[in-house]
Amino acid sequence: QVQLVESGGGLVQAGGSLRLSCAASVRTFSGLAMGWFRQIPGKEREFVAAIDWRGDSTNYAYSVKGRCTISRDNVKNTVYLQMNSLKPEDTAVYYCAAREGSGVHSNVGAYAYWGQGTQVTVSS
Repeated sequence: QVQLVESGGGLVQAGGSLRLSCAASVRTFSGLAMGWFRQIPGKEREFVAAIDWRGDSTNYAYSVKGRCTISRDNVKNTVYLQMNSLKPEDTAVYYCAAREGSGVHSNVGAYAYWGQGTQVTVSS
């Protein structure tokens, strides 16, 4: 079983930065590929970024490419999402997700485990 707990969300002005963290309670974190998704009320959950189990391969949504960086620390069992140059349209609940095996998948259905989410609000 995998438990994921996100942290680091909050209120920030446009142009600011936030770093989200996701701590995983699992025996073998390095066996998981990880992803970040976001969702606003009334809309489908959308892909933000993904990273493979070694951290060698990453994938980003077009809307955040160049502004966000996903990384992981397999000793601390944690994945991060550094978000810079934030825009009001980045406002959402951000979810951490995990899947067993390799790949940097962007589809929600590829991930079996999800955190509870952390709210990010960007003011204009």
